[in-house]
Amino acid sequence: MSRHSRKAGARRDRTNLYSEITDKIIAELEAGRVPWVQPWGTAAAQAPLAMPTNASTGRTYSGINVLLLWGAVVERGFAGQSWLTFRQALSLGGNVRKGERGTTVVYADRFVPEDEKKRAAETGDDPQAIPFLKRFTVFNVEQCENLPNGIASSAPPVPEGLIEPRVEALIQATGIDFRIGGNRAYYVPAHDYVQVPPPQAYFEPINWHRTALHELGHASGAPHRLNRDLSGSFGSKKYAFEELVAEINAAFCCASLGIVPTVRHVDYIGSWLEVLREDNRAIVRAASQASKAADWLLAFAPEDERQPAEDAPSGDRRVA
Repeated sequence: MSRHSRKAGARRDRTNLYSEITDKIIAELEAGRVPWVQPWGTAAAQAPLAMPTNASTGRTYSGINVLLLWGAVVERGFAGQSWLTFRQALSLGGNVRKGERGTTVVYADRFVPEDEKKRAAETGDDPQAIPFLKRFTVFNVEQCENLPNGIASSAPPVPEGLIEPRVEALIQATGIDFRIGGNRAYYVPAHDYVQVPPPQAYFEPINWHRTALHELGHASGAPHRLNRDLSGSFGSKKYAFEELVAEINAAFCCASLGIVPTVRHVDYIGSWLEVLREDNRAIVRAASQASKAADWLLAFAPEDERQPAEDAPSGDRRVA
């Protein structure tokens, strides 16, 4: 059999597997809505408790600023407790990444108005200083790039064995900017990067692969890739449709690679069912777009790592 025939056969096998998964998803969606539960926590995703410091001056923050910065670490899952202003990052030869949102801290001081100085000079009294708070914005060093090695922060390394080698190879081969860290999973179309929490933050690390492939599914829709409509805002029909595409894509990719997450794909899709009930063709259109996304991603998997459906053990085909 020629190489071309083998590839065509593998594509047909994958298409059959996609149809099987889609049929199961439709059947479960029709059976009722199942709430989706986030499969990761925050304990392994964020920095250890420590006093926040300024990475440029080495000074430790105090007072309310400690609580503000601790809150930002918890909320956004930063890997370290070091912070910089925008100008400090530049002065160190680095910069804040485009699109990053800073954290507001305050500087407390006192000043004596000119009128008060004159009054005190005329009466001989001590001048009365007026307390004030000045706001300014800082960024965690994890939000910066091109900083010197001694200052740059990196997420805790992923323990060996938590990421399947074939998925790791696929991620690298796509060339997509893929970041591991924090406590949220998302794709940023404006800056074309994916971020997912580290595998060790997951209650069951195998579920990391589903999340990673979901977000890569979103990235596949970028204008210079498959050019899907990613303009939907949260809660809109467009947003719900793209979520269907990304999650069915993740189901297709996991099944094709023989990875079996314990989180059921239909649990995620079920959370968007109410938005899509009025369009009974949406699931079919989403499955079609998901097939294209999965084919695009799986084309980057090393050939000897791809697992055609006919060779997959029956247990590896399970989605729900």
